[in-house]
Amino acid sequence: MNAIKTSNQNEDKIFTIDFFLIFGALLFSALVMYALMSTVTEYATSMGTSATIAGLVSGIYIFGGLCSRIYSANALERRDWKKLAIIFLSIHFLACIFYFFANNVSLLLIVRFIHGLGFGASANAIVTIASAILPKKRFGEAFGYFMLGTTIAVGLGPYISGFFYDNWGSFGSFSLATAFAFLGLLCILLLDISKYEIKHNSEIENSMYRDKTPNNAILEEKGRIRGVIDKIFEVPAIPVSLFTGLTSLGYVSILSFYRLYAVEVDLVGAFSLFFIIYSIVLVASRPIAGRIQDNYGDKIVCFTGIIAQSIGLFLIAWIPSAITVFICAVCAALGFGTLNSACTAIVTRDTSANRRPYAISTFFIFCDGTMGFGPALLGSFVSAASGYAPVYFISSFITLLALPIAFLALKK
Repeated sequence: MNAIKTSNQNEDKIFTIDFFLIFGALLFSALVMYALMSTVTEYATSMGTSATIAGLVSGIYIFGGLCSRIYSANALERRDWKKLAIIFLSIHFLACIFYFFANNVSLLLIVRFIHGLGFGASANAIVTIASAILPKKRFGEAFGYFMLGTTIAVGLGPYISGFFYDNWGSFGSFSLATAFAFLGLLCILLLDISKYEIKHNSEIENSMYRDKTPNNAILEEKGRIRGVIDKIFEVPAIPVSLFTGLTSLGYVSILSFYRLYAVEVDLVGAFSLFFIIYSIVLVASRPIAGRIQDNYGDKIVCFTGIIAQSIGLFLIAWIPSAITVFICAVCAALGFGTLNSACTAIVTRDTSANRRPYAISTFFIFCDGTMGFGPALLGSFVSAASGYAPVYFISSFITLLALPIAFLALKK
């Protein structure tokens, strides 16, 4: 009896060596993304490009990730988890080295796209592996702790990269990203996931057995009819992915243009603290949000996050000041910062084991799509007369559009 109890306690344990290794892989790969996204637009504008082209340079990384996520879901279904993660994290690492040779915008766009290919597939693999490692009975809470890797990256990445860029230029920023990419690859190399793959394979077999029952015959036929779609998307995950994608568009407006907007409104000092405040609030709130989600449902977390982010973006556009910048940082943490974790947990939790890679891929395709095209789209609203304020007014409105979609998606 005691042995069974001990076994159950071990299965419910969150903080294991495997957890910290997969957490490290997420942290360091995310640090690369956020470190470069915050400075690459400035690097592009230093070459004389417009805000629209600079936004494209920032966003094409995410577009590359979008393309590779489509492929990687199918590969992950075949259970090549570690192999896929190592291959694409290696591309991720090598692309960081290529930045040193990207001395014009055309080369920079190519490197950013290749870099995104490595990021997208490796991120899919990392989250899929984590979904097998994390305890199912405490999944919302555990996923909240796991996604703190992204939280820390969002706070430290832009801050440290900005410091390196200001002091050592693009060379410093690219060197920092290269070091982070290597550490992420090292974490995956050290991780032994064989025991989780065995358990995952057993879950898949059980799912396939259930799918063969008479009650699921119609669903099986539908699956054959829309076979092409099912190799890219997990259809039930689309509504949640859609409203999360809209909030990510609001968030990327901050990430891509905050340094340029800070100079325009003379709030460089306040904006330099934005991601530090964001991270502190998110580190404190995310585990609590995970418990609330486990105990009281998804709606309270999602609705609060959408409304908060919309208010924060509106304030920095309407009344730019140190106080509104700090308020926006708090609102953004409660917004996309919390939603990213909560909604990833929703689509992962509510999907059978054999479709989980597709659910994760669907979720990130929507988020990556808006984050990829968002900077170029939002940059088109910038002019000499209006400045960058319209970017944040529009982002606030787009974020608010996610609310009715979330209401319908979470109606069950």
